[in-house]
Amino acid sequence: MKNAFLLLTLCASLASCGSESDKPAAKESYTLADETVPAADSATGANISAVARQPQVDTNATKIGTAPTGGAVAGGAKLIQSADCASCHREAEKLLGPAYKDVAAKYPATEANVSMLAGKIITGGSGNWSDIAMTPHPGLSQKDAEEMTRYILSLK
Repeated sequence: MKNAFLLLTLCASLASCGSESDKPAAKESYTLADETVPAADSATGANISAVARQPQVDTNATKIGTAPTGGAVAGGAKLIQSADCASCHREAEKLLGPAYKDVAAKYPATEANVSMLAGKIITGGSGNWSDIAMTPHPGLSQKDAEEMTRYILSLK
């Protein structure tokens, strides 16, 4: 009996305790893009007001940076930047290997030349530009090497 009394007392005290969500919302309102929006508290109103002042821009993380920016040529430039090409080549000046612009001047941008030069990127070799051998890149796919070559040949 004593336990039942304690349980009823506890339930009554919990029922009499009101939480903030049980109280009626404040009768404030904020204007949002020509609409009047009632706010539950000042924090919500401030958030609504701040949202109203923000430019409506799609910031979905899955869409950032996915728009095409120039096709295969831009993709080839990104592949070159991520590879070790810059240790021997520059765009406009000879370093250890020829400048990309010199390669573009020597070879027309035909599919046969793209395929041949992509093969040279993968297998390496020497003799075409100087006695210094080009390092082979066997881990590079033919498709990626061709994309890099198209970029290089576009630098005329």
